[in-house]
Amino acid sequence: MSLDSPLMEPQVVDAIDREPLTVGLDTSVRQVIELMSQRRGQSCSLQEVPDAARRTQGCSSCVLVMDGDDVEGIITERDMVRLAARQLDSSQTSVAEVMASPVIALPQRDLKDVFSALFLFRRYRIRHLVIMDGDRHLVGVVSQSSLREIVRPANLLKMRRVADVMTTPVIYAFESAPVLELAQQMAENRVSCIVIIEEDPGLDLRNVGLIPVGIVTERDLVQFQALELDLVSLRAKDVMSAPLFLLNPKDSLLTAYEEMQQRRVRRLVVSWDWGKGLGIVTQTSLLRIFDPMEMYGVIESLQDTVKSLEAEVKLLRKAKE
Repeated sequence: MSLDSPLMEPQVVDAIDREPLTVGLDTSVRQVIELMSQRRGQSCSLQEVPDAARRTQGCSSCVLVMDGDDVEGIITERDMVRLAARQLDSSQTSVAEVMASPVIALPQRDLKDVFSALFLFRRYRIRHLVIMDGDRHLVGVVSQSSLREIVRPANLLKMRRVADVMTTPVIYAFESAPVLELAQQMAENRVSCIVIIEEDPGLDLRNVGLIPVGIVTERDLVQFQALELDLVSLRAKDVMSAPLFLLNPKDSLLTAYEEMQQRRVRRLVVSWDWGKGLGIVTQTSLLRIFDPMEMYGVIESLQDTVKSLEAEVKLLRKAKE
């Protein structure tokens, strides 16, 4: 499909992961961590990935908890971050104790377009939507990542700037921070990443900009748990993804989208004014512009511009007469 295809051309059913990870109620959190890590197939990195390995099969950012054919709950990467922050024994904790339940589900017949999924994402503040058939049997999962794969309206992305959707302020930590502290910050602030800042004891941070040098994400933390790394002794500088590709607030969202696709990442850091300003653009930010109300505002603005131009043309014609 061309990048310039119309918005409604993609079939939203193509965004359904029909082979989601599933486990039973008595599965330990430790086993879930290993499953997610295996499905993912590679460590989190901001480096470019060869085309042949651009997309792993299925979604690794959530696991469905089943009781026979019934979906009883869901556990996500964000849940794993909270568990890491609490330092729970993952081998002695079952998913039934920590899963989110009941799950937010949508019958496949009601998945008519991208907007039906985006509406539920926003309403319930979720990033995964379980899809059922008419008999309440599991069909699959739609995630923000899978939606981003099918929604590619270049013209709409060109019209908006990074500044329109970026999140500020950014939660950051220094290179020497323990990884456990990063997990606690993510859980406390309900964010999916921590930007790592260059540490220079001689600098007065009130007068100089912050220099972002890396990033640690919730997906990284799942990987660290799978490897059974000591989150207390491990430091941010030892595990962060670096170097960073930095966006400018004036960049178009198309630039942000293309960089995310090329680098296979779900977020990018924004920096301006020599580091005195920091922001984050995520796949959630990009999908936000496809919200019907957001799009209505853009269309209304364009219509006003067209009317203004038409009025100017009429005045010019009258002046020539």
